[in-house]
Amino acid sequence: MAVSLLCKDCNALLKNIAEAQAHSDATGHANFEESTQPVTQLVCTACGKPCRTDAEKALHTKFTGHTEYVDKTGEDVPMLDTEQQMAAAKQQMEEDLDADAELLGVKRKKKPAAAAAAGGEAGAAAAAAAAEGGDAAAAAAAAGDDELVPVEVSPELLTELLGMGFGEARAARGLHFSGNSTLEGAINWLAEHEADADIDEPLLVPKSTVKQQLSAEEARVQAAELLRKAKLKREKEEAETARIRERERIRHGKELQEAKRKEEEGAMRRMIEERKREKAEEARAREALRAKLEQDRRERRKKLGLPEELTEEEKAREAEKARKKAEEEAAKHYVYVKPISVIEKLRGQLVSMKKAGGEEPFKTAAGTMLKYIGNVARAPDEEKFRSINLGNAAFQARVASVPGSVDFLKLVGFEEADGVLVLPRDKINMEILNSAGGEINNALSNPFFGML
Repeated sequence: MAVSLLCKDCNALLKNIAEAQAHSDATGHANFEESTQPVTQLVCTACGKPCRTDAEKALHTKFTGHTEYVDKTGEDVPMLDTEQQMAAAKQQMEEDLDADAELLGVKRKKKPAAAAAAGGEAGAAAAAAAAEGGDAAAAAAAAGDDELVPVEVSPELLTELLGMGFGEARAARGLHFSGNSTLEGAINWLAEHEADADIDEPLLVPKSTVKQQLSAEEARVQAAELLRKAKLKREKEEAETARIRERERIRHGKELQEAKRKEEEGAMRRMIEERKREKAEEARAREALRAKLEQDRRERRKKLGLPEELTEEEKAREAEKARKKAEEEAAKHYVYVKPISVIEKLRGQLVSMKKAGGEEPFKTAAGTMLKYIGNVARAPDEEKFRSINLGNAAFQARVASVPGSVDFLKLVGFEEADGVLVLPRDKINMEILNSAGGEINNALSNPFFGML
């Protein structure tokens, strides 16, 4: 039994009728036949994406980096039921036509299969008999139950026929069956059907077949409405196409991101495993070296006539050496962290000083304190730089006159004792001094300092 459809124009294999229809719409090919050859299925082992051709596989590898595929061609391939799929395609086409007719405001007339069968041979015979007699109304009545109305013909031609002596019913029949276009055609038809039994009976036709005559304005409005509906349909189809295209773009982007993420995770996992192996090898090498050194030590002590094991005094010396070495290693890797809370207090104190003392007094006080702090930072062992007399007239005029300045110096580390500010040598913190100097520089150089 067939499992695919083969396009005879380009030899492409298609899974079902839907794919064949899409292929025909895209290429214009319409020559298909059933085939027992299954459609190629190359499945990516990394993400599970199926590829039908080597070109599609190469493109997937280029964008994702996946190189391993499993050929699942022929596995779990369903048999191709062409008749069933054709019926489904026909049903879908009917639904699409109904949707188009609804959009354009046109009513499609469909004859249900059950109603056609119920008419039976009697309905067919009635329609045939009516058609042979030229009675379109009877044929229409036999085919359905549409309302019958008098036929509409050209008033000008009808007037001319009436003037020639033809009856109105006969003239209407002649015009209707001759195409309602010329006087000569109507006369010829009447001559050929003069012996018809119903030639002088009024002609009735289904109401649905009567074309309503529209004025020029009505025709223009109807045409504009049809164009509007067609435009809306086209815009809707374009929006749907754009939505599908965007959805495919997003899906493809997610696939690429997922593939990249998996590749990065794999690389990280391999790097971690490699690092673990390196550490294990380093540990084994250190252990082997330690054992070798221990063996050499024992042999040297044995040659010197000493016991192989260390004495308590020697063990103490070795332990002291190991402790000092560990402290030196720790000092190399020690990173001092600036005391953030102290820095925030220094900045807040400067803001308070600026607001309380005013712009110029604050600048004078800040500049003087910056000199104090700079002298201590440059020469921390000089005692004169670490001592400030609170009663000094210059200090009172330049610094103490600004509220909060003494508190700022105390935050830096100065201590008040007997009317003197003293910064003990063992309490000097270079990080705090540098931070205080930086905050003062910022306050002096930034015109917006303390405004927020």
